[in-house]
Amino acid sequence: MAVFGLSSAQEGFKLGAHIGVPVADAGDASSFNLGLDAAYMWNVAPSFDLGIASGYTHFIGKSYDVPGGGSIKGDDFGFIPIAASGKYRFSGSPVSLGLDLGYGISTKDGIDGGLYYQPKVAYNFSQGELYLGYQGVSNDFSVGSVNLGYNFFLK
Repeated sequence: MAVFGLSSAQEGFKLGAHIGVPVADAGDASSFNLGLDAAYMWNVAPSFDLGIASGYTHFIGKSYDVPGGGSIKGDDFGFIPIAASGKYRFSGSPVSLGLDLGYGISTKDGIDGGLYYQPKVAYNFSQGELYLGYQGVSNDFSVGSVNLGYNFFLK
């Protein structure tokens, strides 16, 4: 019965949060990021859910030392993803693989939005999922981060 509970469909809302370590160009400009996750999933086939996802990820600007003393803090920036979301649950296992794919809208002037992608692996519980993923926005200024997050299932 416990295995069935872990591998059953997770149709409905998911709400959660994540924290991450920036990489690529974002790693040069940001020290860490945090954000909120939201999705609605429909069970479209055994072990497979498809839905829509959004949220917000905020990158905290790094501080840089200035020769001769003092420091300058870099600007914070953020993205709002609008994405399709897919999740495959391995039968009889609490592990799943997911992918969000869409467009990342920049919340900062001077930084363009771009292709948004987030592959992730999750460990599913009866009331939520703990995930590890890579979140990226590809444009002239590539933004990426390795994130750890938790989403609650709201049915």
